[in-house]
Amino acid sequence: MTDFQAAVWVRRTLLVCLLGGLLALSFVIVRPFLVPLAWAAILTYVTWPLNAWLRRVLRQRRTWAALASTLVLAAMLGVPLIGLTILLRAEMVAAYREAAEIVNAGVELPDSLARLPWVGEWLQEWLSVLLGDRAALRAQVTALIERWGGALARLAGGVGLNAGLIGVTLLTAFFFFRDGEKLLAQLRLVLQGILGPRAHGYFISVGDTARAVVFGLFLAAVAQGSFAGIGYWAAGVEAPVFWGIATAILALIPFGALAIWVPIGAWLLITGHTVAGIGLLLWGATAVSWVDNVVRPLVISGATKIPFLLVMFGVLGGLAAFGLIGLFIGPVILAVLLAVWREWLESQAEQPLGPPPA
Repeated sequence: MTDFQAAVWVRRTLLVCLLGGLLALSFVIVRPFLVPLAWAAILTYVTWPLNAWLRRVLRQRRTWAALASTLVLAAMLGVPLIGLTILLRAEMVAAYREAAEIVNAGVELPDSLARLPWVGEWLQEWLSVLLGDRAALRAQVTALIERWGGALARLAGGVGLNAGLIGVTLLTAFFFFRDGEKLLAQLRLVLQGILGPRAHGYFISVGDTARAVVFGLFLAAVAQGSFAGIGYWAAGVEAPVFWGIATAILALIPFGALAIWVPIGAWLLITGHTVAGIGLLLWGATAVSWVDNVVRPLVISGATKIPFLLVMFGVLGGLAAFGLIGLFIGPVILAVLLAVWREWLESQAEQPLGPPPA
């Protein structure tokens, strides 16, 4: 190696080390804001048609259109949250009163269930153990209500404490609305320099998956919560809006709505409301589960050509790894991996086969 080659090698090594150090320091600086940035990117992407429409209305004034889009986004997030908080508080009081009345009055197993072979005897023993010590049961119900109330209080406090992060999300969304196209063009140029022409296919895969996952999860959750809420109301369950919202929240996870309507239906059966219990269970198994089994796979898998099993793994694994934002990040990551895999298979199929071995 000549002195000139050695100098070039040293210079390149120093540049790589300097670039790596700058990237590491930049990651440390931006790390506290990664979640708000991710939420801003998702929300901006989902509401981009609104921003495009506002641009046309405002005669391509990007800044004013971005500001209007951000204000609409803030209203879409804030107004329902405040309304639901007020409504949930009132319905939690009603649910607490209902639970207190049940504990104080006691519950008798209906004759139709008590006469069932094996099952009736087991249910009667379980109910006797559950309601045997009224004071202990009352204390458990009170503790459960207090935990729920404390969780809601912490959630409200967390919203207040994280108001700065919410502000960062909205501020970032404003700049994404205004300069999103330029940022995407720059990112596409960088990725094309690294990955070559295949980067365009990855971009399309990420966009289609993000759109399908966001709309699929939210639409399925809202639909399941709405159908379940109608069922709770028809069955005479106290606080149907509260339980409908709880069902919608758990419905973000595949098959999570079962954790709400199945126990409520079983409790109605145990407490003697046989028609209401059977009706709610049938309604949940048909109307509510139909959304989970048909709408979600149709919206997500149909739009992205991704197996629903892979989407489910992405949702559950993303939730475990990244929290709530992982519901959307997980499937997108697996979708990119699947796109890379398919691109590689296509490139291998296009290559001519070599001569057979002698």
